[in-house]
Amino acid sequence: MNGMKKGKMILFAGFLALATACGTRTEEPSEAVAETPLQEEKFYLYGFDTDTLSRKVGKVGKGEFFSNLLMHNGLSAQEACNLSMACDTIFDVRKLRVGNPYEVYYELNDSLQTRPRYIVYSRDRVRQMVFDCREPYAVYPVSKPVTTRQRYAEVTIDSSLWNDMTAAGVSPLLVVNLSDIYAWTVDFFGLQKGDGFKVLYDEQICDGEVVAIDTVRYAVFNHDAQEFPAVMYNAGDGGNIYWNEKGESLRKTFLKAPLKFTRISSGFSMHRRHPVTHRVQPHTGVDYAAPTGTPVVTIGDGVVTGMRHEGAGGNVVRIKHNSVYRTAYLHLSRYAAGLKVGDRVRQGQVIGYVGATGRVTGPHLDFRVWKNNAPVNPLNMQSPPAEPLPAALLPALDSTIAVCKARIAEIKGQHSAQVNEDENKGQVNENDDPANEI
Repeated sequence: MNGMKKGKMILFAGFLALATACGTRTEEPSEAVAETPLQEEKFYLYGFDTDTLSRKVGKVGKGEFFSNLLMHNGLSAQEACNLSMACDTIFDVRKLRVGNPYEVYYELNDSLQTRPRYIVYSRDRVRQMVFDCREPYAVYPVSKPVTTRQRYAEVTIDSSLWNDMTAAGVSPLLVVNLSDIYAWTVDFFGLQKGDGFKVLYDEQICDGEVVAIDTVRYAVFNHDAQEFPAVMYNAGDGGNIYWNEKGESLRKTFLKAPLKFTRISSGFSMHRRHPVTHRVQPHTGVDYAAPTGTPVVTIGDGVVTGMRHEGAGGNVVRIKHNSVYRTAYLHLSRYAAGLKVGDRVRQGQVIGYVGATGRVTGPHLDFRVWKNNAPVNPLNMQSPPAEPLPAALLPALDSTIAVCKARIAEIKGQHSAQVNEDENKGQVNENDDPANEI
């Protein structure tokens, strides 16, 4: 692998991790409480009239506990304890996140802001928890209004995926969805200048910002001088929902890689100098550098045939997929809970976590594949597709594709009309030019 391609792999891995972090919620909503319906008036967003109160804002500090936050903002130790107890199953006070914002509301006559009336903690950009700081204490969740809009975007990679998506006005969250859809067909760690995509998708908007990519409806990915169309069609069988225009599944028997957000630190080679022993010897696998604890998944359905410490290989999981293919996952820090030899596993199931066990210089996954008992390069392995869409459903697929293409044409037409209107507004009529006045 040359240095340029390796650099692109690292760049995409960092970009993908950042895009995912931007859109990932850090905690699950309470299962016991339904969210409070929002009233139409903006100042009743939290269930009270904010215009009648004064406000100050803050962020959860490092090492700050819920009780500390309450006392720092005017509650006594006993009041903080009572309010914490009122949370009960509604909100786990241990789930405060460092850096998350909160708002404290005081009565207008409390000029010194000594006793808060309400505290609102933002769990993310959409969801908040409201704490009523007076007896009888109350805690309830609210959500800001979220709207969904459909968009069409075209992006061609010229300098970097991040820069080119930003220039096109496309949320970086979109790449997470595309990498999932094309996980079996596009090598996202090998994107090159000239690659790109066209995509019709839905995005969720809150406070004027994109908070999530809801659904990718239709896409065409250009990679390595090939086009890969994908249309979303749910056959209702709980299986694949993305197909090409022929009704062939975009899913394959094997995933392209057994983990996400990585860089390749060492490739498949029959003459590699080992970084620890410094001896030249075969390395019949691919090393994915990743932080300790990164989930590792099986690339395909199969049966666990081995799960033990193997000396230089560290903690290893071995899987037999069929009579032809076997895989192994080396240097794991630990195995997935409950996994044991003889278990049948499904494609994408977590089987362990990245570690640095065995003879290594740092945390990574050494991933190996055998075909008919001979080692093969995982990066070059061709995977057969999953079952195609039943013939009886092809007309419905064609209809879905036609609807998507018509919608794309409509959006592009609206955009062109808007551009022309903006350009016309920007033109100065010579008869209106002050310089022509007599």
